[in-house]
Amino acid sequence: MTTADYTTYRYRTAVPEDADAIEALDGSFTTRTVFRVTAGDDGFALREVAVDPPLTKAFPGGESDDGGDGGGDGESRTFVAHGAAGDLAGFVTVSYSGWNRRLVVEDVEVAPEHRGRGVGRALMGLAAEYARERGAGHLWLEVTNINAPAIHAYRRMGFAFCGLDTALYDGTPSAGEQALYMSKPCP
Repeated sequence: MTTADYTTYRYRTAVPEDADAIEALDGSFTTRTVFRVTAGDDGFALREVAVDPPLTKAFPGGESDDGGDGGGDGESRTFVAHGAAGDLAGFVTVSYSGWNRRLVVEDVEVAPEHRGRGVGRALMGLAAEYARERGAGHLWLEVTNINAPAIHAYRRMGFAFCGLDTALYDGTPSAGEQALYMSKPCP
């Protein structure tokens, strides 16, 4: 893949040697907007609102997959992207749930210096290929309501909102945020 700045990326299935780089990848983000959630008896509504000053969030270490094949069960995969210099540009970890034919995007991260260059879209393309191989009917993911940059990216990739959990992050460092669920049909 060649991007606007002519940096070439290499994509492949992760191997155990990728684990340290995956763990060290900076998945933090900064946003000037968040999605305010209003939940009621008949559903929920989202409204994008500005935040000032901009909000920065860094995720604690240890939240990503092991960088391998999801424990060897044959149902999970991690795909990685490497930049021209050999640095880890990003990764996506997915798992397949056969009972409902769902490919779950467990984690997707792109290093800040590689964002906006199509790396995330290409990684999600690999996830979609894996979904087709497994016979998945749709791809599904969870994202916090404050991660507006990711939400916008997912929507550009064809994901739509399909659910809400207002309590998922209770008792965690993310308490007060809401989990938004998004899905898209498997192409």
